Amino acid sequence: MNAYHAPEQDNARFRRRVLVAGLFVLVCFGLLAARFYFLQVVRHDYFHTRAEDNRIALLPVVPNRGTIVDRNGTVLARNYAAYTLEITPSRTGGLEDTIDRLAEIITIEPRDRRNFRKLLDESRNFESVPIRTRLSDEEVARFVAQRYRFPGVEVQARLFRDYPLGSTASHVVGYIGRINTRDLERIEERGEIANYRGSNYIGKNGLELSYEAELHGTTGVEQVEVNAGGRAVRRLSNTPAVAGNDLELTLDIELQKIAENAFGKRRGALVAIEPSTGGVLALVSAPTFDPNLFVEGISTQDWKELNESPDHPLLHRAIYSAYPPGSTFKPFMGLAGLTTGKRTAGQTMADPGYYVFGGHRFMDDKVGGHGMVDLHKSIVVSCNTYYYQLANDLGIEGIANFMGPLGFGSRTGIDLPGEAEGVLPSPDWKKRRFRKPEQQRWYGGETISVGIGQGYNAYTPLQLANALAAVVNDGKLFKPHVVRHVVDSRSGEKRVIEPEPIRQLQYKPEHLKAIRDAMVGVNKSGTGARAFAGAPYEVGGKTGTAQVFSLRGAKYVEGRVTERLRDHSWFIAYAPADKPTIALAVLVENGGFGSQSAAPIARQVIDYHLLGKRPNQPAPEDADAVESIE
Repeated sequence: MNAYHAPEQDNARFRRRVLVAGLFVLVCFGLLAARFYFLQVVRHDYFHTRAEDNRIALLPVVPNRGTIVDRNGTVLARNYAAYTLEITPSRTGGLEDTIDRLAEIITIEPRDRRNFRKLLDESRNFESVPIRTRLSDEEVARFVAQRYRFPGVEVQARLFRDYPLGSTASHVVGYIGRINTRDLERIEERGEIANYRGSNYIGKNGLELSYEAELHGTTGVEQVEVNAGGRAVRRLSNTPAVAGNDLELTLDIELQKIAENAFGKRRGALVAIEPSTGGVLALVSAPTFDPNLFVEGISTQDWKELNESPDHPLLHRAIYSAYPPGSTFKPFMGLAGLTTGKRTAGQTMADPGYYVFGGHRFMDDKVGGHGMVDLHKSIVVSCNTYYYQLANDLGIEGIANFMGPLGFGSRTGIDLPGEAEGVLPSPDWKKRRFRKPEQQRWYGGETISVGIGQGYNAYTPLQLANALAAVVNDGKLFKPHVVRHVVDSRSGEKRVIEPEPIRQLQYKPEHLKAIRDAMVGVNKSGTGARAFAGAPYEVGGKTGTAQVFSLRGAKYVEGRVTERLRDHSWFIAYAPADKPTIALAVLVENGGFGSQSAAPIARQVIDYHLLGKRPNQPAPEDADAVESIE
């Protein structure tokens, strides 16, 4: 019985196993079909895009940076193409070994290695970093022949920035440099990261920085098909880059050269403005520097020389450094006296050679004084006593209220970065400036010093030139600007940077005439007469000498004072006197008397501006001391 039923039981068991196995296989095929459906139908778009991404690469097309030219078309900043040897560290077998082997076929100096390391530290967000720039055709050929040995190393054709005039107007034009981490953060904050893909450079200083949005352009995109090795085999589409716009300046670069050369090796600044528009004709900060040094990353040695130089060539003295204006402040003080009614043009006073206030004698520059002095004479001979008394009559609040609208102690808004406010002293300013109560108190004697452009007064050469431009432009104060036109890179259309009036100051014509006539007298018979002797035009001006440190009652003898502690030399001027087309301020640091150092520089600049006349030889580095009546 048991033997008879055994085969049937085995068969039944076998059939159950086959059924289970069949069901299992059916379920597996069902799952596989479901997975295929999910991948092929449900996720079709996703995987199709991934496949296309593996086959198609989107490459950024870096735009040409806009050029910068002066008012006559002279090129100040341009681009040129050159080959660069670049390394993508993540794709090399070993970075140091790769560089060593590259050095066997292409010259790589220790300086190149140092710069590469510096750029590598600053540019971690970029794919490739240059090890050598401006390769010769021979060097390119040598590398291409052995390219297979160097994975992650490529020769790229790049556009480079060039400043053909070198150090001329370098503080105005500025420079570009490679994008670092801080630049990248600012780009991200502005939401412009897409427009800088592929870009390695950005404006760092001067117009290159302040007009970065105009100069950079719009990045294009090139869609290419790539092979399994990641190399492009076919271009599929192209959205071209849009070149940056060009800048045409108000600057006259020949006038700029005349002014820079006139300083020689002296330190200082010059600002020349067109009074009727606010356009800057020349903007000098001496000494200058070569912006080409910064384009590819300045070397350690060059940076050390610039940064540690006692002359501070990187300092933009014209718009950032503030100095006491000395006697160049007197025409504005005289106008304040007339406008407020504290003085009339014909009112006279006796000058005994000093002014007594609070038991202290404030000395005039001329022993025994200038005799009877009215407004005209006070400016022509630069009489301190007249302005000591005027300052006391106006009071510090009156001085501050009058000078503020002229732009003293506030930024002008010029289209350059790094402008300083300067200091227009007042009791409120002193309370903000100092912490201790005894330091916050304003003393009457401080007002007396302010009246002759000393004390807490501190203004930039730009502020002084712009205030003068307003006075000779019948009280109309403009916002100074360096760019005259922005030229569209596609259409060539010029967008005018319209002159921007800040305010119209309400001065009486007869008051302005009295001040201007006195300033003309300065260059006919006063402190500026020697510098402008024989000039075939009429020019108004005012010399100034500003103390660097307190003499504490001692007599100033230039030859006995360390050069860096000598007085600053100032001169302000405008010409021609009847219809001014130029107003300028000149400062020579530690230059001594304004008539000695600053006024001759102004003469050279105005000679060229009005007559096209060039000096026969550069200004001397040092001038002999002359007796002055400032």
